[in-house]
Amino acid sequence: GNRKDEIMEFGTFTWFCKLLVPTLNFFHRLIPDYGVAIILLTFLVRIIFWPLTHHSTKSMKKMQEIQPKLKELQAKFKGNPQKLQQETWAMYRENKVNPMSSCLPMLIQIPVFIALFTVLRSAVELRYAPFLWITDLSEPENLFAEVLPIPINILPILMSGTMALQSYLTPSAGDPQQQKMMMVMMPIMMLFMFYSFPSALSLYWTVSQVLSIVQMWMMRRKSAHNAAVAAVTVEAPLTRPQRRHAAR
Repeated sequence: GNRKDEIMEFGTFTWFCKLLVPTLNFFHRLIPDYGVAIILLTFLVRIIFWPLTHHSTKSMKKMQEIQPKLKELQAKFKGNPQKLQQETWAMYRENKVNPMSSCLPMLIQIPVFIALFTVLRSAVELRYAPFLWITDLSEPENLFAEVLPIPINILPILMSGTMALQSYLTPSAGDPQQQKMMMVMMPIMMLFMFYSFPSALSLYWTVSQVLSIVQMWMMRRKSAHNAAVAAVTVEAPLTRPQRRHAAR
């Protein structure tokens, strides 16, 4: 009442933040620990966006598979940009690939991530809320602050490690050297950014990336299984009884 919720200054995505805070409090009522509530909220967000991220990852994998053919087209029609564009789009249609389909899901999720970022940074419920070794989810961990010149924050370090692993597992249609650079530079940059952020944000981002890694691992395992089945089918022709059974 009395507009007290405006103290939290949710900003542009206030309407969405006001949906997330009750959801966070709902999970807290189920298990009275805001760290666990953040983990459950992360699971909920990943489940909602699972189809989108799954589709995006499949699209990136297809783009990666046709990269050698695209490079052949670029070499063949180097002096004819218009013909190159036509042949490139024809290859996209032939392989049922849309370059924009891998970007659209990420664009849709941006407002949600900004709202989550705002809630975990500003929600008054997280003030002095402990979780495991963390004494206050609204502040950095600040371990050994009285002893060391720079306090130790474990979650941002874990977050950087999971980000590097996620980047390694993510299919890339670009330059491999550029991907390696991003796999190193992005985690380092995010480590510096998140090191002084509230530990609730690092907890959310780390759990979210672990779930993303699990999703990519499952997709890789499924692709490897399908490839193995296809190879066995090609190498082992059907026997006469099997052909008769298939004909029926």
